Amino acid sequence: MNHRGRMKPPRKVPEPTSFTATGPNQVWSWDISYCPSEVRGQHWYLYLIMDIYSRKIVAWEIHESESGELAKKLIDRALLRERCWQNPPVLHSDNGAPMTSYTLKARLADLGMLMSHSRPRVSNDNPYSESLFKTLKYCPKWPAKGFSSLTAVRKWMLLFEQAYNEEHLHSGINFVTPAQRHQGVDAELLAKREAVYERAKSLNPRRWSGDTRNWAVAGAVSLNPGKLQEIERNKQAA
Repeated sequence: MNHRGRMKPPRKVPEPTSFTATGPNQVWSWDISYCPSEVRGQHWYLYLIMDIYSRKIVAWEIHESESGELAKKLIDRALLRERCWQNPPVLHSDNGAPMTSYTLKARLADLGMLMSHSRPRVSNDNPYSESLFKTLKYCPKWPAKGFSSLTAVRKWMLLFEQAYNEEHLHSGINFVTPAQRHQGVDAELLAKREAVYERAKSLNPRRWSGDTRNWAVAGAVSLNPGKLQEIERNKQAA
């Protein structure tokens, strides 16, 4: 194929490397998003880590700046909170400055924590964090005119975390809450739902034209379906 003048050949984007989680605390995704102020031009930064298997928010913080040092402290807190210090999960993020900072890389190396990054200039390689931020910012209680203070943002986020983790019936995990999936009680809950539906069908079969709703437990979750890399140590721990 001939290219005219200074025209460059199309850039070949490599296939994403993916990790598959078969249980909680095997693969985490994290990102940073803006939280606007009522004052034009001012905003705060929401640092948020989530578990891709359960969709649970495992840690978050609001800061006035972005830095690898602040990210490092949040990851340390998340590991302590989830009690997985001895067997840390894969940590996925995009290629932002805090995510690729030497400070953060050095800390993760000390922890033996494997890093995974989105491909350069590929916008959808961190889908779980992106989806969660969309859920957060389309929440009816999200202040359309911005927050009045850093304290106000933190109070709002505390309430959102509680509602999202403990009350939100997540469609991606067959309508159990992230906390239920993270705690491993989703199988029992879904089995009870299936039993209720089957009983209703047996009592009034004319109302059912086919099978009842599928209440199967959501399966393994892959970060980016593509080059799948099963993590043997995680598979054994699941």
